[in-house]
Amino acid sequence: MDKNNESPAPESSLAVCHPAVAPLSYLLGKWRGEGEGGYPTINSFSYGEELHFYHPPNKPVIGYTQKTWKLSSGEPMHSESGYWRPKPNGTIEVVIAQSNGLVEVQKGTFSTEDNVIQLQSELVGNASKVTGIQRCFRLVEGDLCYEVDMATNIVTLQPHLKAKLKKL
Repeated sequence: MDKNNESPAPESSLAVCHPAVAPLSYLLGKWRGEGEGGYPTINSFSYGEELHFYHPPNKPVIGYTQKTWKLSSGEPMHSESGYWRPKPNGTIEVVIAQSNGLVEVQKGTFSTEDNVIQLQSELVGNASKVTGIQRCFRLVEGDLCYEVDMATNIVTLQPHLKAKLKKL
C-alpha cells in the first residue's frame, strides 16, 4: 500500500455496482420524510426521518443508516445502522444495530417487479421486551414507504411505525 494513498485499491479500479445489489439500486441515496408511530403500550407520535442507503463498490451489500427526530423541536429520537445483503434468488439478509442497544437479524424477500421488500426478524438481541419485528418497504410513485410491526413479551405483532420518504 502506498503510504501517500490511504486506500489499498489501485487508482485504476472502477467502482462497479455488484450484480446482487443491482435489483435494489433504486434504494441507493438519501431519503427524507415524516412518519407516525404508536403501539398499544405507548402514546402515538410523529417524527422526521432520514435514511441513507449506500453501496461499497464491488461488494454484494448495501450499507444503511437511519435517524429520526421530533418534528416539533428537531431533537434526535432514534438511529440505527446496518447492512442489507440481497441474493440473486430474491432473498435478502439484513443486520441492524439500533441506538438503544437492540440488534436485529432479519431475512426476507424482495420483488423487482413490485419494488417491495419484506423482512421478518430471525433474531432480536439485547432486548428485554421485543420478541419480533417485521418490516415492509415499498416504492410507491417514487416515494419510499415503509411499515414496521413489532411484538413484545406482552403484545402480539402490532403496527408500530409507518413513514413516507422522498429521495433527496
